[in-house]
Amino acid sequence: MTQAEREQENEKEKEKEREKDKEKEQRGVKRPIVPPAIPEPLQEQIQTNFVVIIHPGSQTLRIGRATDTLPVTVPHVIARRHKLPSQSRYEDAWLVREGLNRPESGEQRQNGLKMVDQAIWSKKMSNGARRTPVSAEQARVYNRQIRPAVLDPNSRLKWSTTTHQPEHLIGDEALHLNPTDCYSIHWPICRGQLNVHSGPGGSLSAVLANLETIWSHAIQKLLEIPIKDLKYYRCILLVPDIYNRQHVKEVVNMLLIKLGFSAIVVHQESVCATFGSGLSSACVVDVGDQKTSVCCVEDGVSHRNSRLSLAYGGSDVTRCFFWLMQRAGFPYRECQLTNRLDCMLLQQLKENFCHLDQDICGMQDHEFRTRFPESPVLLYQLRLGDEKLQAPMALFYPAAFGIVGQKMTSLQHRSQGDPEDPHDEHYLLSTQSKQDQSSKAMERKGLPKAPGFEGESSSQGGDQTERGNHGQEELAHSQADCLVGGTDPEETPSVLLSRKSAMTQFEGKALGLDKAVLHSIDCCASDETKRKMYSSILVVGGGLLFHGAQEFLQHRILNKMPPSFRRLVENVEVITRPKDMDPRLTAWKGGAVLACLDTTQELWIHQREWHRFGARMLRERAAFVW
Repeated sequence: MTQAEREQENEKEKEKEREKDKEKEQRGVKRPIVPPAIPEPLQEQIQTNFVVIIHPGSQTLRIGRATDTLPVTVPHVIARRHKLPSQSRYEDAWLVREGLNRPESGEQRQNGLKMVDQAIWSKKMSNGARRTPVSAEQARVYNRQIRPAVLDPNSRLKWSTTTHQPEHLIGDEALHLNPTDCYSIHWPICRGQLNVHSGPGGSLSAVLANLETIWSHAIQKLLEIPIKDLKYYRCILLVPDIYNRQHVKEVVNMLLIKLGFSAIVVHQESVCATFGSGLSSACVVDVGDQKTSVCCVEDGVSHRNSRLSLAYGGSDVTRCFFWLMQRAGFPYRECQLTNRLDCMLLQQLKENFCHLDQDICGMQDHEFRTRFPESPVLLYQLRLGDEKLQAPMALFYPAAFGIVGQKMTSLQHRSQGDPEDPHDEHYLLSTQSKQDQSSKAMERKGLPKAPGFEGESSSQGGDQTERGNHGQEELAHSQADCLVGGTDPEETPSVLLSRKSAMTQFEGKALGLDKAVLHSIDCCASDETKRKMYSSILVVGGGLLFHGAQEFLQHRILNKMPPSFRRLVENVEVITRPKDMDPRLTAWKGGAVLACLDTTQELWIHQREWHRFGARMLRERAAFVW
C-alpha cells in the first residue's frame, strides 16, 4: 500500500468517527441540567408617548402617557348592575370603617381630643400670645338657630342615566347613581391594598375584574387608546411602599395577560415621589385618603427597615371634622356618613375650612351650599371655632379618630413564599445562613474560607450586582430586627417568640404622623443618612393639603427629634409643594420621569418573559428587593 493510499484510508476513518459523534449528539448525550436563564433585557429605544403610567389610589386613579403634562384623574369606583332582580344592594363603605362602634370608641375619641386641645393651648401664636380657647357651646347656640335659604328651587343636576341598563358605571357616573337603581358600588382598593373582603364582590377575582374594567375604560375613553393597540404600549405601575406580593403579582398578570401591555415596570410610590420632586434623597411622607406611608429613600433605593404604613388618612380627618361640626350644631342636620353625596360634601368642607395655622383663632362665620340631584340648592350659614384646627391635628393624635381593635401600623414582612419562585428570599436566607455557619466552622478549625462564602449567593448570578451587598443586607434584616435587635441563627424559640410579640405590639399602636417620621428616620443605618433625611422631609398625597401644614410639621419634628441630631442637622426642611407642583401628582410625575431614564431599560418585564417565568421576573427585575 502506497503512502497516498494510507493517507486516504486514515481520512475515511476520521470521517466515520465524525459521523458517529454527530449521531450521538442527535440521540442526546447526558449533559448537566442548567436552570433556564432569564435573558438580559434588550437595549432598545423606547418612545415615551407609548408608555402609560398608572398610579392607583384608594379614592382616585391617576393614569396618563409619560409625555402628558398632567394625568387623567378618575374616582376609583365602579357600579355593577345586579344580575338578578331579587339581588340585595351592596355598597362599599367610604367614610365609615370598622372599629368605630366599639364600646371604648367614644371614650378614646374624647381622650384624643383632650390631647389635641392641650397641644393647641400649649403652643403660642407667632406674636407670643396664648390662644384664647373657644367653647363648642358658643358655636352650637348660633348654629342651631340657622335655617337654610333656598337659592334655586331646581338644582338642574340629574342622576346618572341607567335607562339603557349598562353593565357598569365608572367614576363620577358611579358616584352620582340613584340609590334606588339596582346597582352595587365597589371601591377596588382600600387603604392601599386590594379591597378583598367577605362581602359581595369582595373575592380576589372580583376585585381584579373591577380593576380591569375601570382601567380599560380609562385607557379607551380618556386616553383614547384602543385595547387591541396595547400590544404596542408599555406600562409603569406604581405600588405602595408596603405591598402585598400576591396582589402585586395578580395585578401585573392582569396588565400583561388580560389587558395585553407588551412590557411593564413595577416601582414604589416613595421612590417615584423623589423622582417627581427632583430630590436624590428624602424621607417621603405620603398622606393619602385612607392610608399614610412613611419611608426613607436614598439615591433611588427605599430603605426597607424605614417603611411604615399607618391605617389612617384624609377620609379619617373628614369623619372627625364631621363629628366636631355635629358637636358645634352643624345646621345641615340630614347629613349622613353613609350617603355618597354627603361624603363628597364633607370632603369639600374639610378642604375649604380646615387648617393647621395656630394664628387663626376665635369664631369665624362661613357658608356652604348643598346641591343634589332633584333637590333645591340650599345655602347654609355656619359658625366654627377651633374645630377647623382640631380635625387635621388628629393626624398627630390618631386616638381622636376613635378607632378601636384595628391594626393601625404595618411593616414590611418577609415573603410567605411563592411556588412560581423557588429561589426566593427564604432560599437566599437559608443558603446564606448555611454558608455563614460553614465559614464559622472553618474559622474555628483555622481553615481558609471557601470561595463564594463572602455573603454572595451563587444562585443570583451576575444580574444582582446592581443591588449587591445592600440587597443581601436588607434581606438578612427584617423590620423586626430593626425594632428589637438583630437575629442570631442560634437563638432559642422563646427569644424569637418575644421578638415577634414585640413586633405585634408595635403594629397595634396608632403612631402620630410626627412620631412615625421620627421612627422611620431612626431606623436608617448611619447618622449621615439620618442627617440627610431630617434635611429633606417630602410630603406628598392629598391628605395634608392644609394651610400651615408645612410649618406645623416642621415645628413638631424639631421639638421631638433626638437632641444629638439638633447639633448635626443645620436645618430641618419640610417640602410640601416641590417645584410648585400639586403634591397629589408628584408620584405619578416621578413615574413619567422613570420612563425617560436610561437605567429603566434593565427593569422592563416583557409579556413573553412573564408567560415563561411568572413571578420570578419580579424578583429578577424589580428595582427594589422583592
